[in-house]
Amino acid sequence: MPQATASDADSASPPAAELPLLTLTAMVVGSMVGAGVFSLPGRFAEETGVAGALIAWGVAGTGMLMLAFVFQSLAVRRPDLDAGVYAYAKAGFGEYLGFFAAFGYWASTCVGNVTYWVLIMSTAGSVWPALGDGDTALAVVLSSLGLWTFFWIIRRGVKEATAINRVVTVAKLVPIVLFVILALVYFEPRVFADNFGGADYAGSLFTQVRGTMLATVFVFLGVEGASVYSRHARRRSDVGRATVLGFLSVFAVFASVTIVSYGILPMDEIAALRQPSMAGVLESAVGTWGRVFISAGLVVSVLGAYLAWTLMAAEVLFVAAKDDDMPRFLRRANAVDVPVPALLMTSLLTQVVLVATSFSDDAFNFALNLTSALSLIPYLLAAAFAVRIGSRDDPLTEGGRTSRRELVCALVATLYTAFLLYAAGLKFLLVSFILYTPATALFVMARREQGRRLFSPGELLVLAVSVVGAVLGLVALAAGWISL
Repeated sequence: MPQATASDADSASPPAAELPLLTLTAMVVGSMVGAGVFSLPGRFAEETGVAGALIAWGVAGTGMLMLAFVFQSLAVRRPDLDAGVYAYAKAGFGEYLGFFAAFGYWASTCVGNVTYWVLIMSTAGSVWPALGDGDTALAVVLSSLGLWTFFWIIRRGVKEATAINRVVTVAKLVPIVLFVILALVYFEPRVFADNFGGADYAGSLFTQVRGTMLATVFVFLGVEGASVYSRHARRRSDVGRATVLGFLSVFAVFASVTIVSYGILPMDEIAALRQPSMAGVLESAVGTWGRVFISAGLVVSVLGAYLAWTLMAAEVLFVAAKDDDMPRFLRRANAVDVPVPALLMTSLLTQVVLVATSFSDDAFNFALNLTSALSLIPYLLAAAFAVRIGSRDDPLTEGGRTSRRELVCALVATLYTAFLLYAAGLKFLLVSFILYTPATALFVMARREQGRRLFSPGELLVLAVSVVGAVLGLVALAAGWISL
């Protein structure tokens, strides 16, 4: 397949593929409904009972809905900004923090993609022991084959890939909805009541709720999916509609999956289940076919989410390069509008992290939590940008200053994402700095290509903070204060 040269890409880009509302909504749903939903029963049961779960979903649902409203508002108020999270951070807080948002969002998608392969192999490991928990040598080899197969599929074109995503999105919702229905049929009120307050190991109610926060962040990652693909939208207003429609749909599914599980098994037994825990819950209710059914649904769901996330990851690098915030080689796209170098870089980082999982004690949970932590800084910057344009006059804001309702949504979203950083804890923040700091080399490459000064005084301060954080993270790892 012919590929554009660097000079071709710099002078003219192929026309962006136009995507309708239904496809954009499918991108949001497809991005969020992936590995996370199948692990929710076990993840929640490790931390909290029914009461804590209800509060956690209330907090997470409200916070993420406000964030969805933020993306909806920004898509209309600042139609000049493409690529969502990255573009908003740059417009609000400068090029270097915008670069950090782009890299952090991109890195979170790559690490998140690793959880998909680990979970697929762990699921298959229940019948093929050589795959273990998805972190054996054989599992890594098979996952790598799948990874590069998807690289080839996506390279064929955005329209082809999103068409596959629409089909997969519908197919993967069927087993999840059926799980909720069957769990309600076999629901035992006595078991549910025993699980209401949580087990002795769960701690105080606040501790229980805090412990679930990263799990809720992971399953909601992708709420910005339509914003990331805003340059492809047929109508700009479709970006906001797709974001809210997609969020409300999956929120109902996620909360239902979690709550009904407490009526099937005691929470300590749910917590001890092998991932995907949803399969174990259904197996205890209906027998072996329940595990097989959910496991098959998981494979379809995860592969669909992997497709959507890989598309978004490559898109972020591509648009950042088009804006001169990443090296020029990442702005190249082939004849069918696929940013192949960005896609290749995404696949390579995913491959590296995939190999690294074989050295981790708990590959799935660590990758899941790191994915959530990496995404929080970009989310926080986007929400804070919405507060900024809502509290002052900005000639670039369509329709003038944003409404009071939009400003309130932005303030709540900012407070929520800040709380999530606190809930994540110091460990994942330090590990995030270890990834962020070396990435500055890409920023330096872009500045040198443009013959510009490498850092402004403010950017040097941000760099210093990130370097200190990375050094502290490395020291903590070496000393055993934190572990992977």
